[in-house]
Amino acid sequence: MNVLGLCSYPIESAATRYRLIQFVEPLAQKGINLEVSAFLDSEQFSLLYKNKSLFQKAFGIWKPLLHRFSESFEMQKYDLLLVQREAMFFGPAFFERLFQQIGQTPLILDLDDATYISYVSPTYGKLGSFFKFFGKTDNLISRADAVICGNRFIAEYVERKGTKTVVVPTVVDTDKFRPIEKGNEVPVIGWIGTHSTFPWLESLFPVLRELSKKYDFTLKIVGAGKDKVEVEGIALENLKWSLAREVEDFQSLDIGLYPIETSSSANQEWLLGKSGFKAIQYMSIGIPFVVTPIGVCAELGIENKTHFVASTEEQWFKALKELLESTELRRQMGSKGRKYALANFTVSQQTDKVANVFRSAIEKGQQKIKT
Repeated sequence: MNVLGLCSYPIESAATRYRLIQFVEPLAQKGINLEVSAFLDSEQFSLLYKNKSLFQKAFGIWKPLLHRFSESFEMQKYDLLLVQREAMFFGPAFFERLFQQIGQTPLILDLDDATYISYVSPTYGKLGSFFKFFGKTDNLISRADAVICGNRFIAEYVERKGTKTVVVPTVVDTDKFRPIEKGNEVPVIGWIGTHSTFPWLESLFPVLRELSKKYDFTLKIVGAGKDKVEVEGIALENLKWSLAREVEDFQSLDIGLYPIETSSSANQEWLLGKSGFKAIQYMSIGIPFVVTPIGVCAELGIENKTHFVASTEEQWFKALKELLESTELRRQMGSKGRKYALANFTVSQQTDKVANVFRSAIEKGQQKIKT
């Protein structure tokens, strides 16, 4: 079976890396050849959020557009079309329809985010929202033979549209994301995210300042998108995100932070689409964490066993205080989190689900041809 997987972004995007690329080898072992094609390459992706003019960014789009058109003429060699969110990050579902029609293949849509919810882009504002074509996701859902969903909330939305679903959480390779012995002289509290979610971490700064008055710890921030971050009274390490260093950064932490907040670009319904991926990464690495219990994040792991939950500043302070005071508690919670990840979130478990969806879609398509 040959499958073409279309996505907007290259390997530097977590969705591409963990929803597509990490399944290439496991699927190959099951006789399924998955070929991943990103709209933007790594260089183009790096320019997307840099301080370049909109004209410069728009001008650079012609090359990937031509590449997409050329790819469409190769669709005859594929048995199935897989779309991770969308074939390109703007505009209507033009290429998805074109590829499906030329290849006469079933379409599987992969949604790890609530891309059907409109929002105002924190980077490009209303202009970015105008080019997103938020109705595209509903269109693709209606055209899909099945939708692979990152959590049950997305699946419930899709099923209301009448399309078959399977829930496949975003997971990591637990042979790579694994616990290590740490030699931190003082505990390291850490957050690894993006420029768009950094404001959620900033909301915790008052809590962290209060904690620093009583406890020694280092705050490690990765991916804030800011050259300089300072929090009064706190020893702080601020790093740019690096693909090569991703696992190492998680392994360096003693306590993980996972704050979530509603905003103009992330309302309650949009947040329900989040996959809770950071919680799965923390558990796989074997470290305890504190999370805001919103959506699926309230369902991952075992509260007070693998992690703590917190919604108010008081709750955040209490949870982090307990973890800072006890090395043994951190060890126990981390160990239980690791066991939970191995029982529920391995690549092999999710590969079986993905392979079954692919085979089912092919069989359904063959039955249509016979009738």
